[in-house]
Amino acid sequence: MGHPQVVDPSHPLVERVRAICLELPEAVEVEAWGRPTFRAAKPIFVHVSASMERPFSIVVKTDPEEHLALMQDPRFFGPPYYDRNHWVGVDIDAPDTDWQLLAELIETSYRQVANVRQRTALDALRPTHAGG
Repeated sequence: MGHPQVVDPSHPLVERVRAICLELPEAVEVEAWGRPTFRAAKPIFVHVSASMERPFSIVVKTDPEEHLALMQDPRFFGPPYYDRNHWVGVDIDAPDTDWQLLAELIETSYRQVANVRQRTALDALRPTHAGG
C-alpha cells in the first residue's frame, strides 16, 4: 500500500516550486511518500511537504557554511526525518514568502547533491555564479 497524497501536485504553490526545480540540469520529479520530490537524477534536492502538518513547505539541503545562519531565521525549521545539520524546511504558503530566496536555496540544495557534470551544466547556465 502506498503513502497517502499529502499535497495536490497541481496546486499553484507546488507548480511554482516545480518550475524552479525543473529548470536545473537533469532535474526530475519523482513522487515519493505521497509528495513531489525533485532530484538531480537520483539524489533528492527538494522535498515538498515537510510533514502532514506542513503540506505547503519544502525541505532543502543547505550549504554547510550557511546552515547555522538559516536555523537562526524563524522562517526555517528542522524537518522531521532529515538530518537537521544539513537540511532545513521552510513554509511556502506565507503571504510574504521570499521566492527569490527560495530559488537560491533550491539551487544551493541542487549543488549539494549534483554530480560534477550537472554542476558544470548549471555553471554554464549561470556564469556569474560559477563555482558558487
